[in-house]
Amino acid sequence: MGLVPWRGSARLKPGTLRADLPLARITAHGAAILIIIAIGTLIVPLDTSVNIAFPAITERFGLGRTGIQWVVICYVLTYGSLMLGIGRLGDIFGYLRVFRLGLAWSILAFILCATAENYAWLLATRVMQGIGAALVIGCGPALATTHFSEALRPRILGFYAFGFAAGGGLGPLIGGVLVEHFGWSAVYWYRAPLAAFALLLSIFLRAPARAATRESFDLAGAALITGMMCCLLLGINRAPDVAAGNPLALGLAFGFLVLGWWYGRHAARISRPVIALRYFRDADFLFACIATALVNFACFAVLLFMPYLLLHGAALPAGWGGLVLAIGHLAAMAASPFAGFLLARISAARLALIGSVMTAGGLWLIGSIGAAGGAIPLLVAALALQGVGLGLFQVSVTDLLLERMPREDRGVAGSLSQVSRTLGVVTAASLLSTVFAALEAGGVARGLMPMEAFRAAFGTIFSFGAALVGLQVLVGFLIQRRAYR
Repeated sequence: MGLVPWRGSARLKPGTLRADLPLARITAHGAAILIIIAIGTLIVPLDTSVNIAFPAITERFGLGRTGIQWVVICYVLTYGSLMLGIGRLGDIFGYLRVFRLGLAWSILAFILCATAENYAWLLATRVMQGIGAALVIGCGPALATTHFSEALRPRILGFYAFGFAAGGGLGPLIGGVLVEHFGWSAVYWYRAPLAAFALLLSIFLRAPARAATRESFDLAGAALITGMMCCLLLGINRAPDVAAGNPLALGLAFGFLVLGWWYGRHAARISRPVIALRYFRDADFLFACIATALVNFACFAVLLFMPYLLLHGAALPAGWGGLVLAIGHLAAMAASPFAGFLLARISAARLALIGSVMTAGGLWLIGSIGAAGGAIPLLVAALALQGVGLGLFQVSVTDLLLERMPREDRGVAGSLSQVSRTLGVVTAASLLSTVFAALEAGGVARGLMPMEAFRAAFGTIFSFGAALVGLQVLVGFLIQRRAYR
């Protein structure tokens, strides 16, 4: 039974939206629950509005194109390193409580980001914003799915992903208009009242009942995981410096291995660690985490380099550039509910492969069209193909991860999906920026004009991304073939 529009005919009182009734029994209330969660979650994917502001931010603070990566990294490094621990906090103390805390924290973070007077201030407040994002999305999928019966889980995930993709798609469009008329800081200002509105609406939700005996929080395990993720993500960012003789990346890699070994010993000694390592012995589970990182690594090139192609290469105004950049996210938004429908008919692993094939094809076309200076309508079609594939992929891998873990670990399962995405994004922001700059400089050294060198580097980067996703498809196909023998 599908969701029907929330008509709001009945007057709601605070705490009256029951969290333990299935959607099939109270359709209007179920829709209201999802709408409230979606409005709160929107503040995170709407961060894509910052991407269309990259040129304005680099100009305002006097940065090179590689310098903008820290605006991304400070944000995603923070929420990526915290999400697993926050997912466990939600499992113990309640997803709704953590979700509300994230909304309140984000209001302050957005105001401070918008009022940044210098680059260091902006980076510090992006760290604050990352904490708020971790609190909101670390429990988002769990908060959505635990309100409904398990039979409805794929469909609910589809609608949750629909809302997430809607934010990603609206972000560049809203950001482009705001930057054009009000400047770069507007991409932060407008989300503060949205977070406040969602926090106000959340009073109508009632959290699911928890066990009478509350389990203890694995603080030591959460600290080890946070340290591991910081070492991993920051080490990836510093990896290009190894060639220049800077050993920091090697030291961070060593720290990651030591903390990982320490966490493995710690998790084996306690009954309820942040995440039990036995889950990673499941080939589908492990591959879903790796594939999520790879696909998001390749797809982040769209948000990283497309704004410069549209605003500088095609000379589009920021508003129109934001609209084109939003196409992929809007396509993913359209595909997400359909993915929930398909998951009732085919396996999550198979649907993930179908989505990956479409994503690889879209990335290859984007690179080919962009490198050749093709028409904007062709780029729009390629972005739409990539977006549909990504929408199918994200819903299916999230469902696979939630299916493989027990309901009481739903917060960690949802967080793990987000952490895998984050790993791909941070790697892309770090490595792709460096590789792109080297390719562009090489093109100029060969006598190409600056925009010609940019287009050549653009085509190479997207071809590489398409090949990487294609390789992931091949490995996934071989794993599935072995499973069905």
